[in-house]
Amino acid sequence: MIIASKNTGKLKEIKTLLDGLDIEVLSLLDYENIPDIPETGNTFEENAFIKAKAVFDITGIPTIADDSGLIVDHIGGAPGVYSARFAGEDANDRKNCDKLLDMMRSARPEERTARFKCVILLYNGLDKWLFDGICEGTIINELRGTGGFGYDPLFQPIGYNKTFAELGPEVKNGISHRGKAMVKLKEFLAEELQ
Repeated sequence: MIIASKNTGKLKEIKTLLDGLDIEVLSLLDYENIPDIPETGNTFEENAFIKAKAVFDITGIPTIADDSGLIVDHIGGAPGVYSARFAGEDANDRKNCDKLLDMMRSARPEERTARFKCVILLYNGLDKWLFDGICEGTIINELRGTGGFGYDPLFQPIGYNKTFAELGPEVKNGISHRGKAMVKLKEFLAEELQ
């Protein structure tokens, strides 16, 4: 299978979560000829399908694609599907976090509710299967922690006093939006491989 991503943080998480299955896992880092795939969908599901279909059409290999993002209630559900490019076309993790912090300055504690959502799509050229996961939490008012990627230093999951960036991969993968979606995918693949 091929994971339709070049994001090393995401790839590491997904490969760890698929560990134990008898599947060779490749990524876009193994294919230099695949161009960047524009995420032009209006939903996480649409973006995941766009990526999966494009990669499958080039490689002919069953493809896992995901789209995920942060949904913040105080700012009307943004950044949502625009999470990776929230701060503009030249956005990076720090610029995205800085923009979110700026937009959340006036938010009271009870207005800081947010959730990460992940949709994983498996596509084999004929059929597609969707698996999703959500992790509820709050947006804190400063960056904390050095682990993870994206908005992890600002997102504190419910029931924890640490951010995703402080929890470490073992804990994060067990409770995260991607972790929950991957558990569903892994269960599906384990059944299919029997």
